[in-house]
Amino acid sequence: MKLYETGAYLVNGDTIIPDDGNAAGAIQDKTGKDISKDEAKKNTMAYGILKNHNTSDNMDKLQIKFDKLTSHDITYVGIIQTARASGLEKFPIPYVLTNCHNSLCAVGGTINEDDHMFGLTCAKKYGGIYVPPHQAVIHQYAREMLSGCGKMILGSDSHTRYGALGTMAMGEGGPELVKQLLSKTYDINMPGVVGVYMTGTPMEGVGPQDIALAIIGEVFDRGYVKNKVMEFVGPGVDNLSVDYRIGVDVMTTETTCLSSIWKTDSKVKDYYDIHGRVDEYEELNPGEVAYYDGLIEIDLSAIKPMIAMPFHPSNTYTIEELNNNLMDILDDCEKRAKVSLDGQVDYTLKDKVRDGRLYVDQGIIAGCAGGGFENITDAADILRGASIGPDEFTLSVYPASTPIYMELVKNGSVADLMATGAIVKTAFCGPCFGAGDTPSNNGFSIRHSTRNFPNREGSKLQNGQIASVALMDARSIAATAANKGYLTPATDVDVNYSKPKYFFDKTIYENRVYDSKGVADPNQEIQFGPNIKDWPAMSPLPQNLFLKVVSEIHDPVTTTDELIPSGETSSYRSNPLGLAEFTLSRKDPEYVGRAKEIQKAQKALEAGECAGEAVPELKDIVHTVKKTYPDVNHDNFGVGSTIFAVKPGDGSAREQAASCQKVLGGWANIANDYATKRYRSNLINWGMIPFIIDEGDLPFTLNDYIFIPDIRNAIETGASSVDAYNVKGGELKKFTLKIGELTDDEKDIILKGCLINYYKG
Repeated sequence: MKLYETGAYLVNGDTIIPDDGNAAGAIQDKTGKDISKDEAKKNTMAYGILKNHNTSDNMDKLQIKFDKLTSHDITYVGIIQTARASGLEKFPIPYVLTNCHNSLCAVGGTINEDDHMFGLTCAKKYGGIYVPPHQAVIHQYAREMLSGCGKMILGSDSHTRYGALGTMAMGEGGPELVKQLLSKTYDINMPGVVGVYMTGTPMEGVGPQDIALAIIGEVFDRGYVKNKVMEFVGPGVDNLSVDYRIGVDVMTTETTCLSSIWKTDSKVKDYYDIHGRVDEYEELNPGEVAYYDGLIEIDLSAIKPMIAMPFHPSNTYTIEELNNNLMDILDDCEKRAKVSLDGQVDYTLKDKVRDGRLYVDQGIIAGCAGGGFENITDAADILRGASIGPDEFTLSVYPASTPIYMELVKNGSVADLMATGAIVKTAFCGPCFGAGDTPSNNGFSIRHSTRNFPNREGSKLQNGQIASVALMDARSIAATAANKGYLTPATDVDVNYSKPKYFFDKTIYENRVYDSKGVADPNQEIQFGPNIKDWPAMSPLPQNLFLKVVSEIHDPVTTTDELIPSGETSSYRSNPLGLAEFTLSRKDPEYVGRAKEIQKAQKALEAGECAGEAVPELKDIVHTVKKTYPDVNHDNFGVGSTIFAVKPGDGSAREQAASCQKVLGGWANIANDYATKRYRSNLINWGMIPFIIDEGDLPFTLNDYIFIPDIRNAIETGASSVDAYNVKGGELKKFTLKIGELTDDEKDIILKGCLINYYKG
């Protein structure tokens, strides 16, 4: 795999010319005409699709309107509640509400099904589509029923990626969907586009997860594609089935790219034809000369079976490399664990080594990444006639949709899998976020799923538990299962892959999915459960701001799972204050108490009372500030909390990572960088300032107070940075906080306190 240090031109889809001093002449020689870099940039597939969806007259400052929206049952209640509070009357474009995250979670009594009934009645009232539990995971339904070549889809899940089907899709926090529901736009600067030029054919036994992990391992730490669009081109694409492309595509989220798009061909046309939607097909290719801001060149035939060890999809090795250097790599995992787990529990995988081989406790093939038809049929071929054995090792398989499940039943794959001792379950995302199949303490699971962050599999550090996940392809998971839990690459297995043809039965959805066809029924009553609560009132940004640092995180990257844990906590996703009780619970259990304590001061101000009486330590802080800023008083300052994290926001798009801080009185985050655009957007949409501070010694520490004078004016005028002060020991110690570029709407949202206030006017 090669990552170009500069941009590159792609000529006629098959010739790469690096952007060096000879580039212009070479292009002229090959094309017979002079094409500038700016013109060549317009010849990417990504540029064309973005242009067709841009409502502004400026391609540098995009205002995008999407064709369709999709959400699942962790996010759609909050989205619709926010939109309702902002004046929603009807879904202006198709909006699909799927139910794949809380369909099996048994915590909380009736609340899961209460949310589902909320979703169904909202689909009727506002003119949406409702997909009942167990029918399909969010992204498989979108592939089967929503995608279209040249279209754009916005989803409230980070793995909203349908580029292999010619659809530019993006995963964002809920407030960005609220904007679309209110006929507003998605405002971004024109993103860079990175070409992914594929050649060769994968060797037998190498699956899409192997290709994806190889890419992630190369680009994540470098930030090579961060917030850019990945555009897949080259002759190697032709050698991949559509299912295979989908399996690579969905994992592009883990590179931190913004979106993805692939060239399309007759195989993609056949996919749409099989699903009864051939009219959605259009051939997509880059133009005669296309310019990419970066280029990744991949020889597919050189990729070997891969494994991403705990605790990140970028911690990648070939399985061969792991087996040959087992103890050294496991030692490295232990060192990484000390950072990721903050030393809260002892962690080792060395006890999994038996007779020099790594033994795993569990295999899972599931969700939007693993639950595809070809992944499962290939796994069934490997396992046919084998046994997973009666020991610790277990294997669970979750087809991504009921139509896939039905076809696997018809062609015998389900019977083959179950005969080995494996369990085949309904469409469900639980294994991806810790609601189902949690291993035992010290358990080690290999999964064809999307993420392997700490505790993502459901264990709880606060209870002294630790289990961990390695990501692998379904084929190597099946090979490991056939060897009764001993890690085995699929390339070591002699198997005849049957490659059965897929047949899609549309009547499964016709019989069960509610589709309003875009017709709203304003007389429909929304069904609320007792756990569905409105958002609490949120104050506008004050003129001056006191922030108390209530958490300090120095991990290289902080995931949204660490900011607001998934798993059973998601049962409270429709109750903002209830869910907020779990904020940072696995990373900093004292955070909630600290945030609530300083929030008392802001609540006192809002009630016309003295902040210093509510939080006595604040009296000395204000007194110190007034020596330099005598005009600061209870009428023009606010008080709240902030956290510092080196690089927060990797992983899920869930808005709750920000909103939970907000409802506990958070006014800002301070970071050296933000891992994803979507987390920064979530902060802004919840009225929180995404401050940046240069790397180095921090001018503050946990429990310190920071004073930021005239912050409201700084936001209004678009200041790129502000003076801030650490208030300590009766002194003010000055330092600088950067704000970064904000659109006019983003400024207004922060000034008004949150997106809800912004739409209320």
